[in-house]
Formats: sequence, C-alpha cells, structure tokens
Amino acid sequence: MLNGEKTAAAAAGTWVLGDQQVRRMGFGSMRLTVDPDPETAVRVLRRAVELGVDHLDTAAFYFSPGGILDGHDGPARYATELIRRALTPYPEGLFLATKVGPGILPDGQWGEARTTAELRYQVEENLRRLRVDRLDLVNLRVFRSKDAIAERFAALADMRAEGLIRHLGLSTVSMEQLDEASTVAPVVCVQNSFAIDLPNNAEMLRVCGERGIAFVPFFAIAGTGRENGASADHDAAVEAVAARHGVSGPQVRLAWTLHQGDHVLAIPGTGSVRHLEANVAAAALRLTDQDLAALRNS
Repeated sequence: MLNGEKTAAAAAGTWVLGDQQVRRMGFGSMRLTVDPDPETAVRVLRRAVELGVDHLDTAAFYFSPGGILDGHDGPARYATELIRRALTPYPEGLFLATKVGPGILPDGQWGEARTTAELRYQVEENLRRLRVDRLDLVNLRVFRSKDAIAERFAALADMRAEGLIRHLGLSTVSMEQLDEASTVAPVVCVQNSFAIDLPNNAEMLRVCGERGIAFVPFFAIAGTGRENGASADHDAAVEAVAARHGVSGPQVRLAWTLHQGDHVLAIPGTGSVRHLEANVAAAALRLTDQDLAALRNS
C-alpha cells in the first residue's frame, strides 16, 4: 500500500534537468483547462506543489475552447495563466518547462511556428502569460519526423543567448532530428510518447540515457488511448501487478515509467486533486523484478 509521507513526489528521486535538480515525478498541465471552473485547476496546482512536485510541463497552446478560434463564447482559459494565478510568487526551485511550435501565430491564426519571428512571438507569449523574465526550458514541438529543424532550433538558441530561455529541448522528434538539433545547441530533454503498451520510442529512451538527456514521456497513463486519455481497462498484467501491491492500474503504469531509467521524468496530468494525489503516490511504488518481467511480457 502507498501511504503517509512516502506519497510525496520526492520518493521518485531526482534528475539534474539542465542545471537544476528536479524531482522525477512532475506534473503536466494540458488537462487543467478542461474543467469550466478555474478554481479547480488552481487547487490542483497548489496541491501538486504541496506534494513536492517541482517540475511543471505546460505550453501556451494548452487552452480551453473559447474565443474566436473555435467559435465558442467567452474567453479561452490558458494553462500558463492558471499556473501563474495559482503559484505566483513562484516557489523557489520551481522549474517551468514549456513548448513552442504549434499555437497562435503573430497574425492571430493557429498554425505551426517555423520562422524566427513566429517562434519569438510564441516564446514571448509564454513569458507574458507565465509572467516570468526567462523560461526555464523551451521544447521545440515538431510535427513531421522528416523535417529539418536546425534553423528553428538555432532561432531558439539565439533567444537562449539573449537570456530569454535557460535550456532547450525537443518534443515528438525522431533520432535524426535529435542528432541535428544537438549540433546546434545542447538538448537537455526529449518529450516523446511512450508507455507500457506504446513502446514506439524505446530506442529514443535508450539513447537519451546514454547521452545524459532527460526522457520525458507523455501518454504514460493513456498509452494507446493517446489524446483520448486513460481507460478504466488495463492490460491483465498491469491489473495483476496492481492487485499484488494494492494500488491502481495508472499507478502501476507510472511506476513502470519511472523504472525505465534514472533519466526518465514522469509528467502525468489531471484536473482532479484526487487523481493528482494518486499519481504522485506512484512515486513511492517499487516494482519487483517479477513485476517488471510480467509487464515486459504483457
């Protein structure tokens, strides 16, 4: 069973992300804008920090339906602004990672930032909405695995040299794109999809470990459900391991994620305090060799 102080995020251990030590159990903010009550998101964020989470993942393009972009009445609610509202003044040591690429462009339309001016606009939007002078980490989100990305990564590297960004990372990239970006500037993390039932980036996970790069998987809980989110049904092996430990299937999936290497950071997202507490509790779950073998063979 998981209980007491062992449920804190600190139980997952730490990793030096760029130049800062963070706890490997983090939080992803994508789902914060789903609930129509922003106070719910504020409670979730504050509770995450109370539980020891010091690494938050966000993006300026995480926002709720609203405004002229999708024909809904009322203003959009941005995850970045919810973070600012809940946590400013920011606690010492809080690490904010964000993304650019998809999102609003300078003309007000949705698209993919590919030019220096478009990328700068998105970086400045993140700075403005989070109300910070410098972004801890900016990940370049890439749409197509065959795209050349050196020019875009160089534009972000220039903004890093200006002091607008501390560290750079990549999201949804191929091995070739990682190699290409690495010739331009240091890459401190890669965010790609990965889960027990979604092993498509196993080679990327391995290479990142060899190079000392953080691997930050998304869909760790959702798996093949991807953007649709987690299902109540889990693989029989996951359910069997969960029953042995007296925990839930999502907790097993998160614990398995953390067991994939010291360089692996988990960023489960939720708009529920109850689910948040359960997710963070998975930081204390230690899977046995028997558990890992059963999950590997499932």
